[in-house]
Amino acid sequence: MDAASQYALAYSLTTTAGLRGVLSLALVAVAAHLGAIHAPGQFAWLNSTPVMWILLAVGALEVVSDKIPFVDHALHVVQIVVKPAAAAIIVGGTVHPQSESTLVFLMILGALNALGVHAGVMSVRAASTATTGGLGNPLVSAAEDGVALSGGILAFVIPVAVAIVALLLSIGLFRAGRKAYQRLRPKPG
Repeated sequence: MDAASQYALAYSLTTTAGLRGVLSLALVAVAAHLGAIHAPGQFAWLNSTPVMWILLAVGALEVVSDKIPFVDHALHVVQIVVKPAAAAIIVGGTVHPQSESTLVFLMILGALNALGVHAGVMSVRAASTATTGGLGNPLVSAAEDGVALSGGILAFVIPVAVAIVALLLSIGLFRAGRKAYQRLRPKPG
């Protein structure tokens, strides 16, 4: 995989990690296990069969837990740390830059990308909770699952195209989050 495809793949996957952190990391482990990518050096553990199965199990738990009222909100608080960490590992496992310092910089960018997407998702989820009493949250969660899974899988096949879609998704989430915040914040006066 050429450098542009690696960067596009990493960006796409860190965006999906902002939706489903462990699931996106599990997709990387599956791809590494199947030989679709080569996780370098300190990230070679992603090639491990036990790691792949553990990440798949925790990813499935992440998906199911996000459908349970109150649990979903607790999960989102925990994921403020989990999603950026998963994104940083995703970058480390998919990108092969020339220097260690470049890799660290890219891992930080990946973590910030996932955190930004997560912030947008949390804003949308807050608006869903406020307007539907939480009844709409499982539908929002299912949409997040679909985008994370399909985007994550397609990123390995057409990384540049998915990176463009991921950028558009990020812009859309930013706008939706800003709109939700403006609706929910107290009006002055």
